[in-house]
Amino acid sequence: MGAPGQATARGRALWALLLTALGCAAGRPRGAESVCTARPLARYSITFTGKWSQAAFPKQYPLFRPPAQWSSLLGAAHSSDYSLWRKNQYVSDGLRDFAERGEAWALMREMEAAAEKLQSVHEVFSAPAVASGTGQTSAELEAHSRHSLVSFVVRIVPSPDWFVGVDSLDLCDGDRWREQVAVDLYPYDAGTDSGFTFSSPNFATIPQDTVTEITSSSPSHPANSFYYPGPETPLDCEVSLWSPWGLCGGPCGQLGAKSRTRFVRVQPANHGAACPELQEDADCVPDACV
Repeated sequence: MGAPGQATARGRALWALLLTALGCAAGRPRGAESVCTARPLARYSITFTGKWSQAAFPKQYPLFRPPAQWSSLLGAAHSSDYSLWRKNQYVSDGLRDFAERGEAWALMREMEAAAEKLQSVHEVFSAPAVASGTGQTSAELEAHSRHSLVSFVVRIVPSPDWFVGVDSLDLCDGDRWREQVAVDLYPYDAGTDSGFTFSSPNFATIPQDTVTEITSSSPSHPANSFYYPGPETPLDCEVSLWSPWGLCGGPCGQLGAKSRTRFVRVQPANHGAACPELQEDADCVPDACV
């Protein structure tokens, strides 16, 4: 399955997904009405590779409090009667909590309820969080011939309500299970928070909006963290706030010196504005002279 038509920031995927069958194979392209006639059960290994690096996505790249990372992965093997999320549709309360704050309990309850009451979910699965923007996490899942679709979500941390994921990927191909599926993943906005940047404060979207794909030109606002309108768009240097002034040092009866520093958060690119001085000195009266 190829990447979606619209490229995200700089045309690079944030995640790569690899599904590999453990023993047999399953499948049927989404949207087809044919029933999967493969063997009743198939076991899959699912591996996710994070590609969110500062080199690939330099704009406002989160370096601390918290640094760029990924939440745990939550997903389900299900039938066409169930939808975890879908582009241009509203997310559930559970998915809102997960996308905004990483709280998984409500979303887990929703998936388990679909399994118990509607029998539309065959299995709920999860994978550990990734503590940096790049790295891998994996899990195993079981698909059934009547539940051959796979959906999952992973929250982008930090972010207002952004996530990557798969919606109803079919592992069954007629009378056989697919042996391997690779997918590039791109960011989506859950439609519940109107923040533009990774570290935006909470700003609820009222009324709630639908799920939309985030691309290099949409939302078309220069402040958006994934806004890269062109491959040669100038990227200005970004620096942190100044640190507190250091202690004033010097001999008694004379002026001393103190300094403060800041650090580079984003290196300039494509002839963007250069970085300013990272250290500033000032005269002072020594507090404890020698």
